Amino acid sequence: MMSAMDHILIVDDDRDIRELLSEYLQKQGYRATVAADGRGMRSALSRAKPDLIVLDLMMPGEDGLTLCREIRAHSDIPIVMLTARGEEVDRIVGLEMGADDYLAKPFSPRELVARIKSILRRTRSLPSNLKPDQAKRLRFADWTLDITTRTLISPQGVSVSLSGTDFKLLRIFLDHPNRVLNRDQLIDLTQSRDAGPFDRSIDLQVSRLRRRLNDNPKEPSLIKTSRGEGYVLTAEVFQES
Repeated sequence: MMSAMDHILIVDDDRDIRELLSEYLQKQGYRATVAADGRGMRSALSRAKPDLIVLDLMMPGEDGLTLCREIRAHSDIPIVMLTARGEEVDRIVGLEMGADDYLAKPFSPRELVARIKSILRRTRSLPSNLKPDQAKRLRFADWTLDITTRTLISPQGVSVSLSGTDFKLLRIFLDHPNRVLNRDQLIDLTQSRDAGPFDRSIDLQVSRLRRRLNDNPKEPSLIKTSRGEGYVLTAEVFQES
């Protein structure tokens, strides 16, 4: 649930957009801070940790992808990326850098607030033992997930690339090993937008994660399908600090 204390940091080089969003968010009961560039963002972060960052992709100097990567190197603050370009490749790159959602300009401030509410609700529904300061690495079935660097390491010691969605989904499974998670639960925990009851995108995400784990899609041994119920990670999970 959104509270009056929710703090949103807006990082955008467009002064009009900064002022518009700041005013609108404050009317919606949020606390809003603005920054015009990476330097301003770092200054704001040094003063207070926001609950969510709205980050423009296309900025002169340090762009949004660079800043997103910097934030993700040491923080799990939710990020919504904004861009004047709506090409799918931009969206994918942004999400793989660790953004939680992506909104193309022009957009409705009302839609942005809906995205913010959904992200905060999902983030706060995560169990406390998913927080990176409580576990630096998770080991399972000879695989290792480094939470700090968001790197998946194979049994052969090879680093496997994970998108932001892959990482979130794997963390959910690792926090609930040997427990069936239905599609609604997985959608609520991994997606920024509200999804309908017949949304099948989670099946595609599970399929992609299986490929990352070399888990045979026809006869998966690690992430198994429980027919009519959902999916289950069949492995013991060990935490390392």
